Amino acid sequence: MDNRLGVTVSMKLGGAVQRNRVRRRLKEIYRLNEEKMFLGNDIVIVARMRSKYAGFSELESSVMSLFRKLKLFADDSARAEK
Repeated sequence: MDNRLGVTVSMKLGGAVQRNRVRRRLKEIYRLNEEKMFLGNDIVIVARMRSKYAGFSELESSVMSLFRKLKLFADDSARAEK
């Protein structure tokens, strides 16, 4: 069973170009880290206004921090047990 990802970006964030850019970046961050994650999760990301102005690395560190808080990574649980 794979993970399911949902990304929602409000129209308040801007025009279609800006919304799609944020959506593509969030999906790419997930795609690059998908193999490290436990399977069977439903993940919904709600983009906020700050994500429009954030660079890719800043957005990535924020998303990765949230994923770690939620204990979605398989390798983090192994480190926590040691």
